[in-house]
Amino acid sequence: MPLTNTEFEAILNDASKRIDGDIAWQEDEDRSPCIEFRAEVQSDGGWPLLVRGSYNPRIPALSFVLILKTVGRVYGLDLGKDHHNPQCNQVGEKHKHKWTEQLRDKEAYVPQDITAPPTDPVAVWRQFCCEANLTHAGTLQAPPPVQKEPFP
Repeated sequence: MPLTNTEFEAILNDASKRIDGDIAWQEDEDRSPCIEFRAEVQSDGGWPLLVRGSYNPRIPALSFVLILKTVGRVYGLDLGKDHHNPQCNQVGEKHKHKWTEQLRDKEAYVPQDITAPPTDPVAVWRQFCCEANLTHAGTLQAPPPVQKEPFP
């Protein structure tokens, strides 16, 4: 059954959403320069949610995505990557995706509430959690320093 706008708003406005424990970045399994994490989200509503984070320090590009396991991405923040909306307008390198019944997660808009730069994932994480009504009872570890590529 598709997710309705009303259900999405209930998920986003549910202030009982929480992540318990520390979060550590892991190397991307595809051996790209990205690092990532996944964290289960608990809530009184019992929504089957998780958050996925991805960071590429070389660009830099950063994403935090709220995923409803039965539907996919329902809310997300991207920094450092342009987005092309279905109406053919370009959205800047800082944009959010918000679920709608009509377009699912395909349309993005420029947020005013994210002010930290993509080079500071921990500060962006705090802002993302605040505006997504998500409590993190733990710490998001800072990303490891960028390793220089060895010469061939």
